[in-house]
Amino acid sequence: MTQQQENNSLHSDARSALLLVGAHCAHCPVVLAIMSELVKSGELARLEVVNLEQSPEVATELGVRSVPWVRIGAFELEGVHSKAEYQQWVRLARQPDGMREYMEAMLGDGQVSKVIKLIEQDHSLMRWIFELMLDPDAKINLRLGIGVIMEEFAATPWFQPFIPELEKLCRHEDARVRADACHNLALTQNHDVLPILKNMLDDSSEEVREVAADGIESLQAG
Repeated sequence: MTQQQENNSLHSDARSALLLVGAHCAHCPVVLAIMSELVKSGELARLEVVNLEQSPEVATELGVRSVPWVRIGAFELEGVHSKAEYQQWVRLARQPDGMREYMEAMLGDGQVSKVIKLIEQDHSLMRWIFELMLDPDAKINLRLGIGVIMEEFAATPWFQPFIPELEKLCRHEDARVRADACHNLALTQNHDVLPILKNMLDDSSEEVREVAADGIESLQAG
């Protein structure tokens, strides 16, 4: 099995982890000890450790710029975390809604590129972004991250089947969610959403009406 095949295998296995370290990394021994404990306790079935000074091509393949770096299932974690945090991600990697928690954490931490990479690999993961959009009290970093995701993908052909999900959000009880949905509908650059936006011109919220009007203007000018 080649190194790349090995990495792909680990990527799909929620009970396995890949740890990248460096010989002169002060924090790597700490993470190695924690991950080894998780294997001994049975929380992880397998741990693959790669020293990047001996195999620098792995860093290139995975786009890794610093160590320690851990991948648990599909979750990529940089830097040092506590044992409890690693245990939590090991558990979440095996849960159906674990990806939602991971995306929320990454977007909230400003690591939007990680989420973009995941969605590029599996478009169906976009459903978790709509789940996150349902929270009217989401922190600003999370909302900004979702905005970047929508700007990245909303106008792509594969996104179009997701438009009904945005239409549903236009009926959400919270005006902030409805406003974000209107804005994202306009980002699709699909003129078929014009009737939806025109309906939102009668919304009870002034903010929603303004966003819908701006979206209509943007689409008609395009």
